[in-house]
Parts: sequence; C-alpha cells; structure tokens
Amino acid sequence: MAAGKMKTVFFCQECGYESAKWMGQCPGCKAWNTMVEEPVRAKAAATGGGRAASGGTGQSAYRRVGAAAPVSLSSIEEREEERFSTGFSELDRVLGGGIVPGSLILVGGDPGIGKSTLLLQAARNMAEQGREIVYVSGEESIRQIKLRADRIGGVRDSLRFLCETDLESITEILERRKPALAIIDSIQTMNNESVQAAPGSVSQVRETTGILLRLAKETGIAFFIVGHVTKEGTVAGPRVLEHMVDTVLYFEGDRYASYRILRGVKNRFGSTNEIGVFEMRGEGLAEVLNPSEYMLSGRPQGASGSIVTCAMEGTRPMLIEVQALVCKSNFGFPKRQATGTDFNRVSLLMAVLEKRLGVPLSDFDAYVNLAGGMKQTEPAVDLGIALAVLSSYRNRPLPDSLIAFGEVGLSGEVRAVTMAQSRVGEAAKMGFTTCLLPASSLKGWKKPEGIELIGVSNLREAAEYLG
Repeated sequence: MAAGKMKTVFFCQECGYESAKWMGQCPGCKAWNTMVEEPVRAKAAATGGGRAASGGTGQSAYRRVGAAAPVSLSSIEEREEERFSTGFSELDRVLGGGIVPGSLILVGGDPGIGKSTLLLQAARNMAEQGREIVYVSGEESIRQIKLRADRIGGVRDSLRFLCETDLESITEILERRKPALAIIDSIQTMNNESVQAAPGSVSQVRETTGILLRLAKETGIAFFIVGHVTKEGTVAGPRVLEHMVDTVLYFEGDRYASYRILRGVKNRFGSTNEIGVFEMRGEGLAEVLNPSEYMLSGRPQGASGSIVTCAMEGTRPMLIEVQALVCKSNFGFPKRQATGTDFNRVSLLMAVLEKRLGVPLSDFDAYVNLAGGMKQTEPAVDLGIALAVLSSYRNRPLPDSLIAFGEVGLSGEVRAVTMAQSRVGEAAKMGFTTCLLPASSLKGWKKPEGIELIGVSNLREAAEYLG
C-alpha cells in the first residue's frame, strides 16, 4: 500500500483488539457490539514490503540499527526509586509514596467529581517545592483555569499553563522545558495529526498515549493524564489504555456529597489496595486524615438496627456504620435493598439468619445501608450486617460502644479475617470498649488495652448480645 494511503480498521473499545472487518463479538474479550470503525494511515514498508531487501529471508525491515541488547539481572544496578511528593499525603499514599519520575499516571472519574481541582492543587503544592510544572488543558481556557486557581489560592509562577490540543506542539514545548511534571487534561481532547481520526476516538487515544509514554521514559517527565469515563464508570477508550500507563487512579464519590475517595486499581510502583480520602470544600479539596471519625460523625445513639464494623482499605482500617431497617411487608413478595454493599451478599446473610437462627425474615422487607455513602464488599462486614438486621427485626438496640467484624459462612460460622490487630487498634483509638470478632482471629497478636475482645464462633453466639 502506498505511503500516506488511508485504510479502515476496526478496534474493540474494551480490549483494543484490531480487525480488518467488523464483527459482532470481539474475539479478544468476547464482548458484544464493541467494534468501532477507525480510519488510520498505513505506514510505508521499508525496502520492499516488509521483507529484507536481500534474499527475502523473512527478517523484518523495521529492525533498528544499534538497538539495545538483552541484559542479565546481575548487571542491573540496584537502587531505590526516587520519588517526589505531591504535597498531599493521601495522594502520596495511593501512589505508593510519591511520584516516580518518568511515570505515566491515568486519573479517571465522573464529570464534576473534582479531578481537575485535585491535580491543580497537587501542581500548586509541587510548585511550592520549587519544581516546574506544566498544566496542559484542552477543555478550559486560560481565564477559566485562573478562576479555579484563584479559588484554591497560592499558585506560584513556577506553575505554567498551556491551552493546546495539538500533540506535536505540546511535545515540542515539553521537550524544550523538561518540567518535573506535566498534566494533560484531558487525553480525549488531544489531537495527533498523523492519525486521521477525530479527537477522543480509539485510534487517537491509543496513539497519543503511546507518544506521551515514550516521552516520559526518554525525558524523565512524569505525567498525569485525565481520562473521561463511560456510563459504566470505566475510562473511555480501549482497555489497552490502562495497560499502557504505569498507574491507574479512580476518583470516586457522590458529586453531591462532600467526601471523595481516590482509589488505585493499577500501580507498577506500589500497592493497589490503598485509598485516599478527601473532602470537597469551597476552597478546593482537603485531606481527611482520620476517615473513621469522619464516617461516624452524626451516628444515632441507642437506635436499633445500627452497629459499627471495620473494613480494611489496603493497610488502613476504616470504621463504618451499618444500618438496617426490617419491617413487615405489605405485598406477597418482600423487598430487599442494599446501598453501599453487595445486594446478593445481603440476601445470603438473611437466608443464613432464617435457616440457622430461625428468624422468619421471608415476610419482611429489609433495607441495608452503609452510612456516609461508603461502598464496601469485604467479607469482614458480614457480621456487622447480620447483627444490624437482627437488631432491627427484634427492635433491640446494640450497645453504642460495641463494634463487630467477621466473615459469615453458610453454616452460620464466623470465620477469621485478615489484619485483626489493626482493626481492633482502630476501634480502641475511636473509643469503643467491646469488640466482637472471630474466635480464630484472637491468636498470635497482643491485645490492646481499654477494649474487651469477645471471640465468637457462630452467629448464635454473636446474637446473644441482643438478649
């Protein structure tokens, strides 16, 4: 095919699978109706159509002269990765301790959740450390950015702004200035003229990210790139985009609530189990250094159907209030509703209560809610959910100083959970005096003072605290 001639290929929006023809089901990820048509420019074959010029041996004509040779592990110098702080301890925690130079970090989240505000505040903090930061916006004008910068305050001149969508111009400026960090807001607005497709299309997003990735590795510039999300909550474009970057962060939370959660789902330089908690205020985002206290504020006293449990987010224990409301059903089919936790898990726990404890819940509506808008599916919250449902059914409040955690099995047994010591320590720090936990989790660690630990082996033993 002649140089510069256009051809049409089909890409899968989920996995990036490429095909010369359209297919209803992607052969790569087996998803239906995800193939989209994209025009691309074919590259000219070097020295005779992809074969070596001499003899047609089948060797690729694209082989580079002086390419790097393979090396052994013993020849690689071992050194600690250098990182620099974002000025937010919560963001540093999710990143694994800070930003690694030359890394490519993708930030996704719903519109209006606060992605641009978070990155602008982080850029301001790093500029205060004396680092040069370039903020590239393809969605807002300089005047709009200035309004937001004036609201958060403290922006220094070492933080530079650029309103541009042409990728070639952006890379030329970044190669010349070589800042410590560049922020691309957003990747869907960037336009690479060598790709004959609309900005935001699969081809544009893939090629643009590939160019930024190569620039990051060659120059040591760290990149934050903002990605739009689909209605399912995933980053728009092919999933291969997430595979290309070093770190993927999701900014979550109800845009009408004040708190936000930053969660890492991929991190080549740290753990993916950590979260950062922020609160949206008039002057921007503020860190929530004690999420447990924040989540338990406004908790009712002496109310039935309420209990506090403890879930782990990476190495961080978080106390969450579980609320349940059980009432007689007015219809033949009782209603079940779960907010913040898995609906099927709640139905399973109610079936266990009915079978193992003889609680007739089949004629009752049941509503379970994790207060504060938290979303948690860890099995350790099972015991808290079961006791909250039982408390509401019997209309007997649990002690306000009681906390419970543990996984509940189908036989009604309470199974061990990980990091019991950290959970109990957080409960003691927050003033709880009694803790129900799996009996098998009481071994092998020192019990803190000021809190009574009660090991239970099954739901029947735990239900005794309701009288």
